[in-house]
Amino acid sequence: MSEHFFIVGAQRCGTTYLYHLLDQHPEIEMARPVRPEPKFFLDEAAFARGLADYARFFPGKPGARVRGEKSTSYLGSDLAAERIAAAFPKAQVLVLVRDPVERALSHWRFSVANGVETLPAEEAFRREPERRDNFDRERFSVSPFAYLRRGRYADDLARWTARFPALRVLVTEALVGSREAVADLYARLGVDPAFRPAGVERPVNATTREPGPAGTLSAAYREELAAGFAEPNRRLAERFGLDLSAWRAPGRPGAP
Repeated sequence: MSEHFFIVGAQRCGTTYLYHLLDQHPEIEMARPVRPEPKFFLDEAAFARGLADYARFFPGKPGARVRGEKSTSYLGSDLAAERIAAAFPKAQVLVLVRDPVERALSHWRFSVANGVETLPAEEAFRREPERRDNFDRERFSVSPFAYLRRGRYADDLARWTARFPALRVLVTEALVGSREAVADLYARLGVDPAFRPAGVERPVNATTREPGPAGTLSAAYREELAAGFAEPNRRLAERFGLDLSAWRAPGRPGAP
């Protein structure tokens, strides 16, 4: 088995959903467990033991020809990109992107559910610059407070495209529920595109917590956030030829 691919992010963009669709395919073996993610290329102790240690995440799936790992902490890391490129220079790299305002809200709900966030969403977003780098690095590999920064996908992708020019970007809103998109991805990974996985219509790992008043953004602030993301969203769409019309744009209310 020589083919390898990585789902490197983005967090709260449907990566667990994609993991399960890929893991069902008889020709694909995904790294285990799905949680906690392997993060092998960011784990200094594990990485020092070499790629022989990496094999422990793949216990062996009869008939599998392709291996994949999902670790969303990789997206913002130069070190992870460098190490993966050195170990698997021909690997396919997949990135999921979602309306960054909705991603930020999902990220906030995730941080609340995990007991690391106590501020209302709007206050947490406004205070992100002063809080982003103040977190428990023993517990988290990336900041649980980088709500807005992690939605500037074009900035993070530059480190990956420099090493993996054929990197594939998938728009979450277009992927979820689309059997055609899943079949196309199977084909690109070199496995049978006719395989029909279960659960295509159902999101996975969605935050079920009701947002309540604390998780509600004012219309004016939503507009402010949309305007702030407009420029990196434009760069993202142009660089990868993406249709981001499902995302909120300044002056256009509502969200998918």
